[in-house]
Amino acid sequence: MATTVADQLIAQLIDARVHRIYGIVGDSLNPLVDAVRRTGGAKNGGIDWVHVRNEEAAAFAAGAEAQLTGELAVCAGSCGPGNLHLINGLYDAHRSGAPVLAIASHIPSAQIGSEYFQETHPDRLFVECSSYRELVSTAEQAPRVVNSALRHAIAMKGVAVVSLPGDIAELDAVGTAPAFVTTLPPTIVPAEGDVRALADAINAAKRVAIFAGAGVAGAHDEVVAFADLLAAPLGHSLRGKEWIQYDNPFDVGMTGLLGYGAAHDGIHDADLLLLLGTDFPYNQFLPDAGDVVIAQVDARAEHLGRRASVTVPLHGDVAATIAAVTPLIDRTPDRRFLDRTLKHHAKLLDSVVGAYAKNVERKTPIHPEFAASLLDDLAADDAIFTADTGMCNVWTARYINPNGKRRLIGSFLHGSMANALPQAVGAQFSHPGRQVVSVSGDGGLSMLLGELVTVAAYKLPVKIIVFNNSTLGMVKVEMLVDGFPDFGVDVPMVDYAALAESLGIFGQRVEKPTQIEGALRAAFAFDGPALVDLVTDPLALSLPPTITGDQLKGFALAMSKVVMNGGVGEAVKLAKTNLRNIPRP
Repeated sequence: MATTVADQLIAQLIDARVHRIYGIVGDSLNPLVDAVRRTGGAKNGGIDWVHVRNEEAAAFAAGAEAQLTGELAVCAGSCGPGNLHLINGLYDAHRSGAPVLAIASHIPSAQIGSEYFQETHPDRLFVECSSYRELVSTAEQAPRVVNSALRHAIAMKGVAVVSLPGDIAELDAVGTAPAFVTTLPPTIVPAEGDVRALADAINAAKRVAIFAGAGVAGAHDEVVAFADLLAAPLGHSLRGKEWIQYDNPFDVGMTGLLGYGAAHDGIHDADLLLLLGTDFPYNQFLPDAGDVVIAQVDARAEHLGRRASVTVPLHGDVAATIAAVTPLIDRTPDRRFLDRTLKHHAKLLDSVVGAYAKNVERKTPIHPEFAASLLDDLAADDAIFTADTGMCNVWTARYINPNGKRRLIGSFLHGSMANALPQAVGAQFSHPGRQVVSVSGDGGLSMLLGELVTVAAYKLPVKIIVFNNSTLGMVKVEMLVDGFPDFGVDVPMVDYAALAESLGIFGQRVEKPTQIEGALRAAFAFDGPALVDLVTDPLALSLPPTITGDQLKGFALAMSKVVMNGGVGEAVKLAKTNLRNIPRP
């Protein structure tokens, strides 16, 4: 049998160490899927096909695999509606810096441009969520396009899209595909003049604070030692949390919408704020121009100065920059600023974050803070957590503690609902020996509920922990702080444990806090997929670590509207519940 373009493409993926493709079979994609079948699967040196229930989940799963492994992952969709479903997960992967190849099969090549059945133009559709897009028009062109797509996805750490008409995929292959080559990641060292400018700024400052992002990955010890040298409180973004919070005596928490602790105060009270490896998008939580001198270090030069007014920019890797500047810096003898910020942080953790995970073992509805704290205690030391966007981001950010072995991923830059379960699928396939925990909101789980079928079909031992409050909690917060009464956010209570059991997944519904520990232990011990449905307080919302007067006015205005509409009891309960989340000095 002749080797086809599809066979050639799959051989290129095998050469690039790809082990599986996530997607749904169908029409124009069938030649490629058949080429996968003929490889005999990953156990035989080939590639596996992972049949998800929605192509959006395929892209999320591939993105998660790529984030966790740092290697190329692949998803695929059939022509028209099939590959259109990929777009949301691809946006998330691209913004997260995940090297993903998306194969978007296309209508018959002779029909392109004629408004044929299911016709779209994938090479145009994915412009904003990829760094490379190309349509394969001939067999001769195919191997070079695929090779270029692989190179772009890996080198630029993002998404590449290959559009492949089904009839082209069936043609006999022509020529030899270029060999897949890769290199070790280079080290970027800032220019000598920029290093000197940073040293001068540090030596001139009396109070230095550090705010770290995901770019400090691999530089934990260097950054902590640097904070010690500068007597600098060390805050972090959500994406930076897993890389810098653990074994860090200078940690002051996280700022932003989901933040906690004294990070906000620390970075605003400093003379010099040092941004390390972060492209933190919420400029309203950063100091205003002129109030604090800001220095920024980033391996991606396009990030420098786009979120805040930066005085001292440095293009370089965090560890390399620290190594270059440290010999030029005088050790800071005055540690009063650091000590004061750490003391304030400890108080905030105890009075705001910790207080609502303690002494609530018999209070119903379940405090989600308490449930998240137990989850942190009982999960494996090397667990991989995936978190749904919304309140699940809050609970994981505040209560799931990193230790250098755990991982926590989510849709932290794209902010999509429904990401946790499909990301857990990709995490479990790529890490079969690790405990994978999907921290799902009922809103997110219900949006891609079909992926429970995927988990059941492959008997993936994913542990799905559902924070079921029958409301879109984060949207409720947004409405209240903007002065709107919450509307359209509540949904009927669903028994997700019963749904799981109907698919052959271990399921347990928990309505009392005294049952949480037993349910989590049972789920973690179960040899296979398990779902724990935690019925949590729908009025337990979360407010940012620093609350503005406008936000309080908005909350008060929204409550007055609720009262005027006859919801006096609801307003009182909501206010009482959320007073616990308002940070106090």
